[in-house]
Parts: sequence; structure tokens; C-alpha cells
Amino acid sequence: MSKGKILVIDDNPNLLELIKMRLESADYGVTATGEEDQAIVAVKEQSFDLCIVDLMLAKGDGLSLMEEFRTINPDVPTIILTAHGSIESAVEAMRRGAYSYLTKPFEPGDLLMQIERALENRKLNSEIKRLKELLDERFDFANIVARSAKMRSILDVVTRIAKLDSTVHIHGESGTGKELIAKAIHLASDRKDKSFVALNCAALPETLLESELFGHEKGAFTGAVKSTKGLFTQAHGGTLFLDEIGEMPMSTQSKLLRVLQERQFYPVGSEVPTEVDVRVIVATNKDLAEQVRKGLFRDDLFYRIHVIPILLPPLRERKEDIVPLVEYFFRKFSQQMKKDVKGLTPEALRKLMMHEWPGNVRELENTIEYAVAMTQKDMVTEDFVLQGKSGTAERGPGLSQEKPSGANESLRPLKDARDAFERDYLVQVLSMTEGNVSQAAKLAGKYRADFYDLLKKHELKADEFKKPKPTFTA
Repeated sequence: MSKGKILVIDDNPNLLELIKMRLESADYGVTATGEEDQAIVAVKEQSFDLCIVDLMLAKGDGLSLMEEFRTINPDVPTIILTAHGSIESAVEAMRRGAYSYLTKPFEPGDLLMQIERALENRKLNSEIKRLKELLDERFDFANIVARSAKMRSILDVVTRIAKLDSTVHIHGESGTGKELIAKAIHLASDRKDKSFVALNCAALPETLLESELFGHEKGAFTGAVKSTKGLFTQAHGGTLFLDEIGEMPMSTQSKLLRVLQERQFYPVGSEVPTEVDVRVIVATNKDLAEQVRKGLFRDDLFYRIHVIPILLPPLRERKEDIVPLVEYFFRKFSQQMKKDVKGLTPEALRKLMMHEWPGNVRELENTIEYAVAMTQKDMVTEDFVLQGKSGTAERGPGLSQEKPSGANESLRPLKDARDAFERDYLVQVLSMTEGNVSQAAKLAGKYRADFYDLLKKHELKADEFKKPKPTFTA
């Protein structure tokens, strides 16, 4: 079975034949040609998983041919082949949309490795796109942004586990979008046509929580004037999302454990068990393992729910996602308020990028809503951004927002603090220039080569900051 269909274009017939043989021996289906016209016809008539294009062709250049391919099928990645003297052009090719490049002569193993990575990346992009389209059908998930590597990996996990029935434990700070991820898992699963039922365990007292979860019979307690179905019954065939499960009382924890083990429960006041088919997703901003050590959470329940853990990063650790989130919130609130606000000034954006965001995406949304409401111009200035929080914003990335009680508790090593600031600075200039390395290097006062070294050091890719078409938001 073929591992993928690859189109190879090179006007050197010997190299073309050699690449074709190597790829076919690695179980790829290969179409090889030295003619650009034939290549264009092939892309129009066939579905390829990857294109390999020589930068310098007899009748033209590989960049123009690559862009022609992208107009026909924008989802197919391209690897550029180039001679040693054309590195600058190869980098330009990546800026214009190539997945990667290889310099001639190259080892066959290097080419195979690049192909595997490109195909895996394409598969991930396809899954994220499918998930986004699925989410857009039912919900408005502006807060799920997959520009940063951390969020892309989380959406990859979502696509892998969605069709399973295993219990999922989502951990993250308040405002990071735990319920949105839970809904994404539900909508990408085979349960999507059934109910998604959510409950905040911290919102109800212990006496009402059990009745809310399991239902009750008429007369089971004072005020129970009729029988009521609980959330487990309402979620039958679908998904039950239990937020802030760390706040669940110990007595209710034992009953939840029994439901997860036996798939049945007794409504309050009933002696007849009710069977349910429910996938359970839990979430908390607490460290449940620490809660277990303190005796505040049952260890057997922890191991029962901690099957598939998902750790949602705080916004301060995925600052690549700030710009697309800001763009979305500006569109949202400008439309709601009927105001023509286009965006932020560079100074205002800098203030957002330097802020620590203790309230995460929810705080960012509130910040943009306030800015759009208050501004009387088409560009929001820093005066309307993070009012009353300038000290926090200027403190820089990586430092605690609370007043330090002691130097050992708040300060990190100088090298770590410098590296954190340097990375956030690179994210800021790349966001402001939408991934244009020349402009970003100029703003930073660096030579392009030195700037690329910094990007490599901090594992940043300029392509990820280009204006999305569209951004992977849901």
C-alpha cells in the first residue's frame, strides 16, 4: 500500500530518475517529470500528497511553479530542491509558502525524513481543518486558536481521542478554555448528535449536587414535589462535562466513582438502578494529585478519571496566539457595537504582548471589549489597553505578578529570565510584521542571518506568524 502520492519536478533527467527510484523503493507512489506544463496538468488531474520542485528549471523557476500549484490545491506542501549557492532563494521560497528545502547534493535519508515530516504536518493540518469545520457547524469557538505549537498539539490530541470513550481530565488555569476543548472532543466524536451536558461542581452545595447529577424521586426530600432526571440521564448517549471537579465533596466523589465503574446509579430516593451510556470529561484548575496527598480528593477516583490528561497552557506561554485572538475579538466587538475599529497601534500591541494574562483568554477578551467600547478612533491606542495594569504589563515576561515575598520565591536565574524576554520579544516583532523576517530583523536591529539564528534558538518559525488564510480558530 502506497504511503502517499508525490509529484517530482526536476529538469535533470538523471536526478529525476534517481529520486523516483528512491521514493518508489520507500513505498511512495511517484509521478516524475521535467516539464512544467506536464506538472501543472498532473496537479489538476490528480490528487497529490506532496510536491518536490527544483528551484531552477530550464523554462522557469520553481517558485512560480510552486505558487501555481498552490492556486490549484493550497493544501499540498512543497519541498524545494536548491544548489548551495541559492540558499537565499530557498529561504525566500519558504517565506512564500514552501514547507522546507534541501540543498544539492543531499543524502537520500534526508529527503525521506523531510517527506515524512511534511506528510505528517499535512495530516495534522487536515485534521485541524476538519475539526474546525465540525466546530463551526455548531458553535462559535473563537478561543480555540492553533497557531502556537502547544495548541496545535492539543488539537492533535483531540482528534486522536475524540472517537474513544475513555475519560478525559483537562487541567488548566481559569480562562484557558477547558469547556471549549471538552465541547471540541464531543463534537469530533461519534456522540456528537447526542447531548453535551455541563455542570460546574463548585456552583452547587453538596445537598443539591447529588440530586443534580443523579436525579431524585418524588418525596425523596423536602421540596421534591416531582421526580426529576439528573444530568447523567440527560447526557445518556452523549457527553457529561464536570467542571471544577476538585470542588466535589468526598461523599459525591464516591458515588461518581461507582457510576464510572458500574455505568449505573441510583437516583436519590430510588431503589431501582438506572443504567447510562455516558462519556465523562472532567476539568479543574487545581492540582488533583496534590489534593489526593492532602486527603481532599479520593485517590481511586483520581486514577479513574486521569486516563487521558490534557494540560491547557496559559496564554502567557502561547503568546503566538495573542494576535489572532485579538483580531477575532476586534471583529466580534466592532460588529456588536457597530464601530469601525481596525486594530491596535504598535505601542498598544506591545503592551498586550508584555502582559502576563493571569485571566488568560477571558481577560484578553474583556480587554478588547473595553478598548473597542472606549476608543473614538479606528486604531486603539495604548491608553485604552489594560487600564490600571501598566505596572504588570511593563514588568516583562516570566516574572510573578504578585509582590514577591522574598527574592528566592520570585526571581528566576538571570539566563532563564533573559531567554524568556528574548523569546517574547521575537514573538512580538514577528506578530507585528506578520512573519516578515526582513522587517522583523530591521525592527530588532539585527542582521537577517543573526535573526534566523535567534529564531532557531527559540524554536520559532516565521511562517506561523503570517496572516492566516484562515487562522485555525474555531
